[in-house]
Amino acid sequence: MTRPVSLAMYEPGGLAAAVLWEGLRQHLESEGIGDLAESLSVPDDYEAAWLDPTLGLSQTCGYPLRHALDGRVRYVGTPVYAVDGTEGPYYRSALVVRADDPATELAELRGRRAAYNSTTSQSGYNAFRDRVAPLARDGRFFSSTIATGSHAASLRAVIADKADIAAIDPVSLALESHEIRMAIKVIGWTGHAPGLPFITAKATSDDDVNRLSAGISNALEDPSLRAPLVYLKLTGFEILPAAAYDSIVRMERRAADLGYALLS
Repeated sequence: MTRPVSLAMYEPGGLAAAVLWEGLRQHLESEGIGDLAESLSVPDDYEAAWLDPTLGLSQTCGYPLRHALDGRVRYVGTPVYAVDGTEGPYYRSALVVRADDPATELAELRGRRAAYNSTTSQSGYNAFRDRVAPLARDGRFFSSTIATGSHAASLRAVIADKADIAAIDPVSLALESHEIRMAIKVIGWTGHAPGLPFITAKATSDDDVNRLSAGISNALEDPSLRAPLVYLKLTGFEILPAAAYDSIVRMERRAADLGYALLS
């Protein structure tokens, strides 16, 4: 039996991810992990894929790691990306508006429209809510909010004047086309949190978790994988202490304490 692998957070079904996986799988085999799928999968239901008891390797968001997946998967490590908004294994979300919008800071968006990808997203919702909460009055700041399903869709909703602002993961933004990036402008950043972690099935042994971590670290230093690594902005890999992701829960609690439990 081969164990499924999904690395679909930033380039679902993309060529760079596929090339990276081909090399990464070889490094994992060298570490003794030889039962992983040859091809990456792109889940229709991410949570179901993450909770698959046969899961070999996947990448998730920090918010579900500390909520729906808490105690139900094993943390492998945190990738390091090199784009505006990242610092080592930590990242901030970019607050974006249309390029021609006169607003220059978040406070000027009061009473306007916000887009977000999902209520279970750290970068698109939780960090956004945390940033808006101190500005809200009686639990409201925006006139309306819309769920788009993805960062790409949130960007396009802003550009198409279906929303006025969104919080976008900085790696997602950096991987967008020049045309999309020129159609928006960044007016601020959210607080920082640990990046999107790699995970494996809960039943994975300590030895295999260590082998997964070692194989990933080795792959990221492999010069033959430079092209996909550069394209994906991926530069390193760190194993953070378990408490690092608690900052995500603290963001959520701060907003709730200010009476702003929902982005609104």
